[in-house]
Amino acid sequence: MMERPDLIPQPDPNVTNLLLIRHGATPPNEQRPYILQGCGIDPSLSESGQKQAAALSEFLSRNSAIQHVYCSPMIRAKETALAISERFGLIPQEIPEIHECDVGLWEGKSWDIIMQEYPEEYRAFMEDSSQNRYAGGESYHDVLDRSEPAIQSVLERHPGETVAIVAHNVVNRVYLAKLLGLEIKRAKEITQTNTGINIIRHKQGETRLVTMNAIFHLSGIPH
Repeated sequence: MMERPDLIPQPDPNVTNLLLIRHGATPPNEQRPYILQGCGIDPSLSESGQKQAAALSEFLSRNSAIQHVYCSPMIRAKETALAISERFGLIPQEIPEIHECDVGLWEGKSWDIIMQEYPEEYRAFMEDSSQNRYAGGESYHDVLDRSEPAIQSVLERHPGETVAIVAHNVVNRVYLAKLLGLEIKRAKEITQTNTGINIIRHKQGETRLVTMNAIFHLSGIPH
């Protein structure tokens, strides 16, 4: 039987390979209409989220060699990172700056309720989320400003290695938008499935996106 090729190529001493991953699903992700959990609501993974994390870790163990695992300090990210780490005999390291966006007064609310209760703020946010904040919370640029330096620091510390970072929907979206050269207000257009994998390579000061939101491992698993 032909073996599957590695997800990540052979090590290059000048290249850092980064797997930027969204955490597994939580109950707020799954309810319909779903609610904004932001950084204030901090649940564990749902049953489906646990299955996603298990499938992710198995897939990575068969298709990559990871030397370091980092994660947001939030429970859903830590649980996902732990599932990966156990496969490689590692301990996840927390990065405080990559916690999920602060959605302020909209935390725990669905978008239809937000539209009714905060019509002006909603319109402004939808028009330009890079400058206009979630009411009482952060803008997309706020999230990028705190999370990008932390992610870039990881890339620069690990030349020749493969690292995984488990973060969140908005964190991943704004970072990917920056790599793609998009206006940050367009980050909402970027899909980040729970446990989706983004492959990023950093070499001699240049960072580029190779693969976005890979979900090969989720075949047959709700997502």
